[in-house]
Amino acid sequence: MSSLRQIILKEFIRYKFFNSLFVGLSVGSIFTIYAPLEPSLYSLGGIALALAMLVIAKLYTKIMNITYFYRISIAVEVVMLISVLYFLFFSYSYTTALFIYAGYQLTFSFGSYLVRAETILIPKSEALSQLDMAKQLGYLAGMLISYLFYKALTYGFNITDNQSQVYDLHYLLLTAELITILFLLRSFKHQGEIS
Repeated sequence: MSSLRQIILKEFIRYKFFNSLFVGLSVGSIFTIYAPLEPSLYSLGGIALALAMLVIAKLYTKIMNITYFYRISIAVEVVMLISVLYFLFFSYSYTTALFIYAGYQLTFSFGSYLVRAETILIPKSEALSQLDMAKQLGYLAGMLISYLFYKALTYGFNITDNQSQVYDLHYLLLTAELITILFLLRSFKHQGEIS
């Protein structure tokens, strides 16, 4: 693989918008998916998350560069894509809830690293402002779309069961995640690419 040279800000802003749109879409669905899990599991998950974040923070001197930022960003998005696909194929079960919970915890463990690396790799405050605005707009758009989607299912299609609604929402999540990955791939310029 050729070495990375820089972040293409315009594409990266689009990536952050769709990444946050995905989060906004998914925020309400988690409670329905996680229903089979016992409360004590969240304590264990929290412990595992904190330990993983400690290990990742210890590695900052090695991974705080554009190459690792790219690889970890891709890995996080692929985990989310696999989680959505897994849910669409296997629907509701204890195993599905556990798998999706583990996937989210894995991606959360890189959250601090990704934010810090983003700030270092995109040092201009104006660009960071644009990124944060794109994140918030994406998150708001995702929550609004999910709200309207649930209402459309209820009143337009008479689908009132929470599990059915959340399952149907995962087709939107799949679309959003594929678009997110596309913009992420377009956000990094490799050595030898024409400017």
